[in-house]
Formats: sequence, structure tokens, C-alpha cells
Amino acid sequence: MNAVDYTKEPPVVEGRPALADIDEMVARPLDERPTKKFYIALSITLTMLLIGAVSLGYTLFYGIGMWGNNQPVGWGFDIINFVFWVGIGHAGTLISAILFLLRQKWRTGIARFAEAMTIFAVMTAGLFPLIHTGRVWLAGYLFPYPNQHHLWVNFTSPLVWDVFAVSTYLTVSFVFWYVGLIPDFATLRDRTKSTVKKVIYSVCSLGWRHSARHWQHYEKAYMLLAGFATPLVLSVHTIVSFDFAVSIIPGWHTTIFPPYFVAGAIFSGFAMVVKILIFVRKVFDLEDIITINHFEKMNKIILVTGLMVGYAYAMEFFIAWYSGVNAELFVFINRALGPYAWSYWIMVSCNVVFPQLFWFKKIRRSIPAMFVIALLVNVGMWFERFVIIVTSLHRDFLPSSWGMYIPTLTDFGILIGSFGLFFTLLLLFTKTLPVVSISEVKAVVDGSQPSRHGGETHE
Repeated sequence: MNAVDYTKEPPVVEGRPALADIDEMVARPLDERPTKKFYIALSITLTMLLIGAVSLGYTLFYGIGMWGNNQPVGWGFDIINFVFWVGIGHAGTLISAILFLLRQKWRTGIARFAEAMTIFAVMTAGLFPLIHTGRVWLAGYLFPYPNQHHLWVNFTSPLVWDVFAVSTYLTVSFVFWYVGLIPDFATLRDRTKSTVKKVIYSVCSLGWRHSARHWQHYEKAYMLLAGFATPLVLSVHTIVSFDFAVSIIPGWHTTIFPPYFVAGAIFSGFAMVVKILIFVRKVFDLEDIITINHFEKMNKIILVTGLMVGYAYAMEFFIAWYSGVNAELFVFINRALGPYAWSYWIMVSCNVVFPQLFWFKKIRRSIPAMFVIALLVNVGMWFERFVIIVTSLHRDFLPSSWGMYIPTLTDFGILIGSFGLFFTLLLLFTKTLPVVSISEVKAVVDGSQPSRHGGETHE
């Protein structure tokens, strides 16, 4: 009786498909005409985007007085949504860059889609600082460049640091994503029968011919970009946390914010990846490439980062008590027991309690269960930003300056529009570019690599 090797990793790609079958499986959505379901989904997302555009138009015409912002809550949905969407964009670079450097083969089936999600999430996030200024047409002054008025940005402001960090993150993420697409563009170029597509793919593939020299240069460039992108995962949300941590507002002035924000960003980003890939896997018949094992590993990361976030919540209360600062302690008691207590307990239950179900393997491998938990995590992380911003501002040092924040229909309209923009871009991506990296999946199929015995491949 043969002994079972429990240490052996499950196959990254199930079923051992032929390499030509992988080409067909991934490229099929690009060759077929959009289905009725695709048009229905696109109409829904475009309707959401239209709601956001109308709300934004009202804002630009009448001013940000259309929002619920007031004194003392000068930051509302605009900054909440900005931090939320920047966080959503963290999982893509983590899956692509860090797991690539750690030689984790399971990333191959999900990396391409996560990278695209990163770009679209950061693009969505970038709109909110511009809207927040109230004068979008003056956004150019956020960038330091010589001009005739000799006006320079305030380099000591964390809001300017955001501009540098987010724009750098978007640029590097886009280049990293595009470089990974080059071999796939060449594959699509060689198999397409459409003249127009062949021209487009030829231009985008930059003359790729699958030669050993091309692969050598590609692997070096990809490695360098992965190494460059890795610190950005930590730096971007760290700098976003400085928007709060460098102030003297009770509830914000704390050194735990940088690691706390980074863990929370990875937490929410992976939840969004899980949620969307469930649909992508089913709609495009990619069950052999995006397997249950992929989801289980991502759910483990959600569990770990959820524990980090829960630890940060507890440590915030401890430090508020240990500091001996009455204003600091009051803010946290007010979060849990004050007028916005409902939002605090939604945050705790969604981010700390429900992810604990991932301790059970049956739940980690259950599609309906992981979808519900991932959805709750994203809800909880949005409310985390709501709690951090609103509950710290609406009651500060002086009771005479206390107030309440009530969002308006315009606030909700712009929020809905941001989801509409994000999901519209994702839908268009699924019909124009391969959602899975063809070249990387081929490299991890069983039998594609030489064995240790005589250089022959496994049969």
C-alpha cells in the first residue's frame, strides 16, 4: 500500500490541460461576442456610473455644500471613499509582486485580474482628492512643477504626500501589469484571424517572438518591477495613514496607524478579489485554472490580516486608556457607545467576528460562505473609514464645537458612481484582455517543466 504524501502541494492547475487548451480557455471570451448577460451587467454598472456623474455634476455646479460636510466634520464621504478605494487596490500588487518574489506558484491564476483591479481601484480613488478640493480645474497645482506664478505645493503636507504616493503606485502598477501582458499579446496576435486585432496585438506585444533572449530580458524586467512594487504596497497606505496620524485630533494621533492601515488595506483588497473572482471563474469556465485551492489560500490571508485588524482595534482602546489623555479616551468610548455606535459595531462584527469562520476548512472552501464573508469584510472596511473620520471629528476637544454628520443624496450618488466606474472598467477588461496570464499558467501546469531525472518532462 502506497503511503500518502500529505506535504505535497495540490496542483495549481487542475485536470492537466494541454497548453493549447489553456490558450483556448483564456482567449475564448475575447473571441466570442458579448452575451445578453454581459450587456445586462454593463447596463447596471453604467446606470450606477451615470448616477455618480449626475451627482458630481451637481457638486461642481452648486459646490460641495451639496454634501453633508459641515463644521466640525470637514471630511466626509469624499475622504472615506478615497481611503476605501486605495485599500481595495492593495491586494493586486501583493498577489503579483510579493508572492512572485516569494515564488508562490498559486498566484498565477489570479494575479492578472488582481493587477487590473488594482489599477481600476486606484483610478477610482484618485478622483476623490480632486473632488474634495472643490475646484477640480485647479488640480494641476497639486503637482510640483515650475510655473510663472512661482507657486509650489506645501511639501510638509501629508495630502501632497498622497499625490506623490498614489500617482507613483498607479504608474508602477500599470507598468508591471503591462509588462506581464506582453507575452500574452503575442499569443493573441498569433492565434487571431481578425486583421484589426492582429495589428493591435502586434503593436502592444512590442515585437515579442517567444525567443529565449526575449524571455531572458522579460524575466529580468519583471523581477525588477516586482522588487520596485513591493515597498509601494507598504508605503502607499502608510502615507495615506499620515493624513490622520500627523494631526493632533483625538483618535488619529497614534503611531499604530501605518501598520494598521496596511493590514486593513490588504484585508479589504483580498476580500474584493475573492468576491469578483467567484463570478469570473463561473462565467468564463475557469474552474481548472482558478481553483478552490486559490480561494482557500486567499481566505487564509483574509483571516490573518483580519486578526491583525482586530488586534489594532483592541490596542487603540488600550493606548487611549494607557495614555491618560481624557480626550483620547473619550473618543474611543464615544465610538463604542455614542451616537455613531451602530457604525462601530458593524465595523467590529464584519471585520473581526465573521472572518473567524475561516478557521473552519469547510467554510474556507465553500463558495457561498466565502462570498458572504468577503462581502461583509468590504462593508466593514468601508465603515472602518467612516468610524475613523466621522467619530473623531464630530466631537473634539470642546463640547461647544460638537456636531453631527448626515450624508446627503449627493454623497450616496457619488459613492454609487464610484462602484459603477470600478465595475464598468472591470467588465470592459474581461472582454478586451485575458483575465488570466496565459504564459504564467502554462509554466505551472504539471509536466510543463523538466524533471530532475534526465531533463525529461513528466507524462
